[in-house]
Amino acid sequence: MPEQGERRIVLVRHAKAVPKHVTEDFERALSDRGCHQAPRAGDWLERSGFAVDLALCSSARRARQTWQLMLPRLSAPPPTLYQARLYEAEAHDLLSAVTEAAAEVSGLVLVGHNPAVHDVAKSLCGGGPKKLVHRLRTAFPKSAVAVLTVDGGWDGVAPGAARLAAFWAPGDD
Repeated sequence: MPEQGERRIVLVRHAKAVPKHVTEDFERALSDRGCHQAPRAGDWLERSGFAVDLALCSSARRARQTWQLMLPRLSAPPPTLYQARLYEAEAHDLLSAVTEAAAEVSGLVLVGHNPAVHDVAKSLCGGGPKKLVHRLRTAFPKSAVAVLTVDGGWDGVAPGAARLAAFWAPGDD
């Protein structure tokens, strides 16, 4: 793929996990509700037509499980990199992971945690349908998916540079 063109960033917040007191945070598994939500997020992503060719996923158990429940719902599942740096990351860490994508990648999904996923989504979003943008800025629920588009290469991804193309959360379908 040429260096220029539209790039797609799909941000996913992990599905609902068991309470924090159940086990060490990194090892928290999805709750029953989370196990139901994650495949629905995958169904929505497949129906939306927003293809991705690389996945970056936090190595925390609940994020891995979310992505692993979404994957079978995708007709063209992308290769996945599980990265410890996406656990306990801040928005600037997620932005760095996105900007490091190879030039040939046109669509990237990042599965992570709040508040960083919400913070980076709000930061990148410089436009889009007003109702969706307002919704995104208000909350980023568990299992939610935001699709942002940017023109040019990954190195041009910066605050305000993206347009919100779609936003889905459980209960939308």
